[in-house]
Amino acid sequence: MRSPLSLPAVSGLVLLTLGIAASSASAQDIFVTPVANAPFSAIVNIERSRVQSDGSVAEFKTMREIGRDSRGRIHNERRLLVPITYSKTPRLLHIHLYDPQTRISTNLNPKEHTFWTETVNHPPSAVPPTLRYAAPASQGLPENEFTKQEDLGLHEIEGVQAHGIRETQIIPAESSETGKEIVITDEYWYSEDLRIYLAIKHNDPRTGSVAFTVEQLTRTEPDAAFFEIPDGYQLAERNR
Repeated sequence: MRSPLSLPAVSGLVLLTLGIAASSASAQDIFVTPVANAPFSAIVNIERSRVQSDGSVAEFKTMREIGRDSRGRIHNERRLLVPITYSKTPRLLHIHLYDPQTRISTNLNPKEHTFWTETVNHPPSAVPPTLRYAAPASQGLPENEFTKQEDLGLHEIEGVQAHGIRETQIIPAESSETGKEIVITDEYWYSEDLRIYLAIKHNDPRTGSVAFTVEQLTRTEPDAAFFEIPDGYQLAERNR
């Protein structure tokens, strides 16, 4: 079976975890759609900054492997969020596998070498979850008076053409706590060919920023073991 990236021991650092879905509006993520006949493997690099209570900015990073085979099976990971200066590979926390043909979702716990599965009732999604910038005109909805949308055109990312959209929200100075105008931006780059976002960026000067970027993209069939339960994993006693 395919082995994960080397996982160096972490010591002497306070490490923060980054969930697949965080609790803030900036927590959009690279959603791997389980579509057939578009295999690839890649790395998602994540950089996050957080504005502290004293006004200082703390910077963190993490990464993870993602992939999809010709059958539409997907592989997605979650790793520790570590300080930006950390030089080793962030520790692997969780692996999610999904087969759209069987609708079986498998969760792996690398630390305990256990797994649990469930059958998803709803059909697999062929597109990423709707993001806030979704063009109102294309959906017959009125324009949002509080945001401005900008078409960034086409740009090549990792050899793949992607279409960019930037959404800008402005909080007037008279409405902000600081008495200064606040500009919040969200940027999304979508590949129609792969049906995934290749880059997502969010910036809010009050709280910080986050950027998800797909890198080391390879459009070949990944090893089948990438989508299977590794040897030595045991069925968990109960779902967690």
